[in-house]
Order: sequence, then C-alpha cells, then structure tokens
Amino acid sequence: MESHEEDNLEELRSTVYTFPQNVQNVIEQVLPSNDPLDQSNFNVVDYINSLFPTEQSLSNIDDVVNKMEFEIHTIDKEIRSVVRGQTNVGQDGRAALEDAQKVIRKLFDHIKDIKDKAEQSEEVVKEITRDIKQLDFAKRNLTASITALNHLHMLVEGVDTLKVLTQKKQYGEIILPLQAVMEVMQHFHNYMDIPQVKMLSDQVRQIHVELAQQITADFKQAFSGQNPKHFNQLTEGCLVLSVLDPKVKKDLLVWFVNIQLQEYAHLFDENQDFAWLDKIDRRYAWIKKHLLDFESKFGTIFPQDWEVSERIAIQFCHVTREDLAKLMNKRRGEIDVKLLLYAIQRTSNFESLLAKRFVGSTLESTDAKSATVSNDLAEQVPGNPFEENEQAEVEKPKPSPFANLIGRCFESYLNIYIESLDRNLADLMDKFVSDAKTQPPGAKEFDGIEGPSSVLSSCADLFVFYKKCMLQCTQLSTGIIMLSLAETFQKYLREYAHKILQNNLPKIAGSVGIGTSMSNITRDFRDLSTSGFIQNFQSFLKEGETARLNKEEQSRICCILTTAEYCLETTQQLEEKLREKTDKCYSGKINLSQEQDIFNDVIKNCIQSLVQDLETACDSALTVMTKVQWSSVEVVGDQSNYVNTIIAHLRQTIPTIRDRLSSCRKYFTQLCVKFASSFIPKLVQQLFKCKPLNTVGAEQLLLDVHMLKTALLDLPSTGYQVQRKAPLAYAKVVIKGMAKAEMILKIVMSPIESPSDYVKQCRMRLPDLPFSEFQKILDMKGLKKTEQVPLLEQFKQLENADAAYAAKSHTTHDSPEHEVGSIKRLEKLIKKI
Repeated sequence: MESHEEDNLEELRSTVYTFPQNVQNVIEQVLPSNDPLDQSNFNVVDYINSLFPTEQSLSNIDDVVNKMEFEIHTIDKEIRSVVRGQTNVGQDGRAALEDAQKVIRKLFDHIKDIKDKAEQSEEVVKEITRDIKQLDFAKRNLTASITALNHLHMLVEGVDTLKVLTQKKQYGEIILPLQAVMEVMQHFHNYMDIPQVKMLSDQVRQIHVELAQQITADFKQAFSGQNPKHFNQLTEGCLVLSVLDPKVKKDLLVWFVNIQLQEYAHLFDENQDFAWLDKIDRRYAWIKKHLLDFESKFGTIFPQDWEVSERIAIQFCHVTREDLAKLMNKRRGEIDVKLLLYAIQRTSNFESLLAKRFVGSTLESTDAKSATVSNDLAEQVPGNPFEENEQAEVEKPKPSPFANLIGRCFESYLNIYIESLDRNLADLMDKFVSDAKTQPPGAKEFDGIEGPSSVLSSCADLFVFYKKCMLQCTQLSTGIIMLSLAETFQKYLREYAHKILQNNLPKIAGSVGIGTSMSNITRDFRDLSTSGFIQNFQSFLKEGETARLNKEEQSRICCILTTAEYCLETTQQLEEKLREKTDKCYSGKINLSQEQDIFNDVIKNCIQSLVQDLETACDSALTVMTKVQWSSVEVVGDQSNYVNTIIAHLRQTIPTIRDRLSSCRKYFTQLCVKFASSFIPKLVQQLFKCKPLNTVGAEQLLLDVHMLKTALLDLPSTGYQVQRKAPLAYAKVVIKGMAKAEMILKIVMSPIESPSDYVKQCRMRLPDLPFSEFQKILDMKGLKKTEQVPLLEQFKQLENADAAYAAKSHTTHDSPEHEVGSIKRLEKLIKKI
C-alpha cells in the first residue's frame, strides 16, 4: 500500500498540469492563496531571484531548502491522507447501497400486506351490502310494474273511449284521449311480444285508420255535394288529422287543392283564347279572386299552420308552368320578343306578389333559382355604370322562394330576347358609325383650346345600354342565357373597337426615309462655314417635311386613346358583374380577356401614331445633320439649328398631347418612352453618317447631342412652369441611349497613338460595341481603308479574346471542380464564423 502511494506521488511530482482559465478561476475561488507557487503564471527563475536577490542572501540557502523540503513533506502527507480517504469513501458507499436495498425490500413487503388487507376489506363490504342491493332491485322492479299497470289501465280505458267517440264522430273530444293513447303506446314499444299488448296496439292502429277514412269521407261528402254541411265538424276533424299519420293529411290536401283548381283547368284549357300569352294577366287575376273567395268561405275550416291558401297558390304555379310550356312549344312561331317580355314581366310581378303574401313554408324545395335584382343605380356618364357603392350591396333583397316558379318555362325561349338584343345593338352600332362619319371622334372636343380629351359619348351610351340589358336579363334568368348575353356583349365590344375606334384613327402618310437622297439640297450647302452652319434652315426643312398630324387629328387620337382606356377598365368591371350575376355553374365560362386585349391594341396603335408623328417631324432635321461638312467646321458655336428645330417641335407638340392625356398619365409616359427608344437609335445611326469629322466638328456634334439629351430629359415636363423630374423608367432609356451617342463622339475625338491602346479605350467606353459600328467610327474619323486594317484586326483579336474568356469562365463555373472549390471556400468561411 505504501509503495503504491509513493509511486502515485512520484508521478504527480514528475508531471506538470496546466488547467484551462475557467477551471483555474474556480480553483482560486474555492482555495484562495497568495503563495507565488499557487499562481497560474508561476516562473521558477523569477521566484528564485525573489528568494536570493543578492549574493549575500545565498548564505541562507540551507534554511530555504529545508523550508521547501518541509512544505513538500507536508503536501505529500496531505495528498496521502486524501488518497486513503477516497478509498474509505468507496467502501462506505457500497455499504450504504446494500442498506438501501434492504430497506426497499422491507417496504415492498409492507405494501403487499396493505394490499391484501384492502382486498379483504372489500369482500367484507360486499357481504354487508349484498342484501341492500337486492332490496334496491326489488324496489325498482316493483315501481316499474306499478307504472306499467297504470299505463296498461290508461291504454285499455283510452281504447274503449276512442271506439265510442269514433262511432259518434265527436272529433272535438277525441283529440286529447288520442294524444294520450299515442304517448302511452310509446311506453309499450319494447313489449310488443306480449299478446295482450300486441292486441291493444292493433286496436289503436285500427282506430287511426277508421278516423282517417271517416274524416276524409266527411270532407269529400261536404265539398263534393251541392250543399256543404258540418263545417264545424270538419274543423275538429282537421285537428284530429294533425295528430294522425302525416300522409293522411297530405293526401287530403292534395285532393282538396286539385278540386279548387278544376275550374282553372277548364277555363284556361289550351284550346281557349284566354290561354295564350297575351292574356296571361287573366290567369293571375283568376287565382287572386279565387283565393279571396276561398279564404272568405272556407278559411276558418283549416288550421292556419296548414297554409292551404299557399298550397293552392303553389299548385297553381306548377299547373300554369306546365300549361304554358306545352302551349309555347306548340305555338313557338307566334312568340316575338315583345310578347315574351310582356309575359315574363307579368309573371314576375305575380311571383313578387306571392312572395309578399306567403312565406313559402310549404315548398318542399325551391323549384327555381331566385334572381337577385340590384337596385337601378343612377347613371353616370362617362362614369363606370357597373360600379356599385357599398350601401347598394348591403341593401340587395334576399332571394324569394317564389322567384321563377312559373317563369322557369320561359328560359328556353330567351334566345328570342338575345336575338332582339343583337338587332338593337347592331342598329346602335350603325348609328355610332354614322355619327362618327358626320362628326369624327374628337371634333366636338377640339375647339382650339388645350385641355383634356373626354371619352366619346357613344362609348358611355354603349355601356349604359349594356347595363340595362344585363339587369333586364338577370330578371329573366341567371342561367345559361347569361352566356349568350356575354357573347353578344363581346361581339359588339369588338365591333366598337374596330369600327368606332380603330377605323377613325388618322392615316399617317409614309414619311420619306432619312437616308433618301434629297435633290433640292444645293451644292453650296456642303461648303458652309461655321457662320453659315448657324444660319436658318427653315426653308430647307419645309421642303423636306412630309404630311403631319394637325391639331384636330392629334386631338382625335388622344380622344380615341382615352376612350379605349375607359372601355378597357369598364370591360373588366363588366366581366366581373356578369360573373357575379350568373349562376356558379356557368360563371366560370364568361371571359372577356380577348376584348380587353383588343382595346389594349387600340391604345398601342394610338401611342404609335403619336410617336410616329413626333419622329416624322424630326427626320428632316436629322437629315440636315448628315449633310453638313463637319470636316470644315472651324469653331464650336452654340447648338446647331437642326437641334433648335427638334427642340422647338417637341416643345410645341408635347404639352398639347400631355394635356389631352391628363386623365391617363401612364400612357403619356409610355409615349415618351417609346419616342425616346425610337428616336435615340435613329440619332445614333445618323451620327455614323456624319463623316469625315475633324476634332472641332466632333466637339460641335457632342455639344448638340448633349443639348438634345437635356431636352429629352425635360420632355415629360415640357411647358410646365415648375420643372419636374422625369419618370425613372424614361430617364434610364434617355441616359443609356444618349450616353452611347456621346461615347461614339468622344472615341472619334480621341487620337490614335497605337492600335491596341485605341481599341482598348474604345472597348472600355463601349463594351458592347459591335464590329460593324467600330468600322463606322473609323470612317467618321476619316481614316483610309489601309489605315483601318490594323485597328480592325486588333479589334477582332480583342473581341475573340473576350469571347474565349467568357466561354472559359462559363465552363469553369459549371464544372465539378469549380463546385468542389466553392464548397471548400464555403467550409472555410463557416469555420471562421
């Protein structure tokens, strides 16, 4: 034991342990010490120097060594005692565990004894309460027996009483005992296997049958004979029937309602003159009079909850619907739209009257879907006629159970209404076309005063007519006929877009191409000096201009554009309303997207016409730019006159168009973007034709391009007293396009020190410059073909190198090695995080 402990001590002495900082901090908190030997940053040399700071202090070295040995001996002793203590603790722990296991076994035995005693106690309790349970069961059985005997006594007496009252037809006295007997019979439902109970049940059933037959016979005798009698007795009989099987009451009511309508079937037979649609009012007048007579004579016989009047009215509706369907099928050729709408309107009024008079509680199912009719809103022209306010949505009436109960028979003939509607719309469209010829669109609005273009009145008239037709059709039916209505609407929306809008756009004559030679340009024009270049070119420009739009034609285009936008938005609303009013099984088939696309195309054509007109006015000025002898320009002056001409034209035209399109500013922005997108590339192509250029000429052109750029950026707000920033999308188009024009001129102005440097500079300024345009730039500099060869070869080499690098980069990014490298870089990044 001693040798083992000594070995452990030696091992501890020979090993230096360094603990983490957090462990060291905990040790210092538990065992605080000021001894330098206990510090984590202990240094042997520093410690020895502190003990022997001078040579004289070495004389005490023996004392220090003895002190150290003593401390070492003391520490060894403490360690040895700790090690021995740990050995004893292990032995004590095992002993404690054995003691705990013994205590657990004793506890388990004790719990088992308690459980056995509890089971014995339960058996004792059962023995004590056995007799009590028997008494309880006996009491229950006795109570049930007494109750059954009482019920049996009541049943026997009740059956006897019912037999006597039935024979005497004393229906008023039968009701209470009959209800009592029926309630008592429910208690014997589980005892039908007992012969006596089964016999009483059969007797009660027989009494029910006799009462039903007897009361039914009384009704038929009273209402079939010439002298009805015993009405009081029939009233009491109705109360009895209410208690009996519901089928008896139903059969009686069917018979009674049918005899009430016998006269109607005779008067309005299909062979009678009164049966046709033009006299349909007489049908409804007859039933109203008959119901009044019935309620005054026989209304008190039947209980109110039987709703006999309502049943008669509903049966009348069924009979009328079937009769009218047969009759219209037989005389289909005689039906015109006027007669059809008359019959439908009168029928709808009658159904509304029934809805006010009756609640429809006797209807087993709603035979016809109700038509939800919206209140006719005040028409706003040119406001959207299909927009409804929230209050109108809330106040929509609830569906009536009587709606289309008769009117359903007209649905298969509603194509006559659609055909009539088609003819009316065709006439309306012809009127619009005729009005457009006598007074072209926009002529009424154009009075020489600038202002916003209004929507054509014909457009508002068309959609107001659509709204009235839709409301009328929904009153007739919301079924498949709505698909036919939608198709008719689509047909005339397309016609309106083509005949009224597209066909009335002014025809712009084809402009003379910018590259076309102009025979009227004099030779003196080539020899213009700087002062001559700044002279007025108005006479030349007038000679080269092509036919342009006048103010009235511009107004017409703007009016057609605003009308097309109104049609587009209103068509969307129309589609939503048609779907809302149509039954769900058909609403999904309504689609007006093609018509919306047509109006979009009209808007695009309007914008294109205005853009083309703007470009046409600028073409001659750009042609002037190409005819100037730019190599002869000696001094840079102000902006050239062709620039003044373009800017003056834009300032004169743009404000008018902007004011006309004030109600649809997004399309004005589109117009500006399209003009810039078309004009700037054309300007760049004309710059390539300005050759050869000297440095001063290039500087003059650069100044002109900069002034055009400024004018284009200010284009959307031209004519405003307060300048506004151009829309971001438009500004990007202008800046990008004009930057290319400026870079081309700067490249032309740059000297050629070496082919490689010049090409690199060119590629840096215009990275996407194609080879063909680079060659045009060299032509603008006035280089000969032989001088261009090294520059073109250098450009091709650099272009091929860029293409090869791009292909290599693309391959590298797609290769597995690249993916692996990316993964490794990602892993390193994660480790750093």
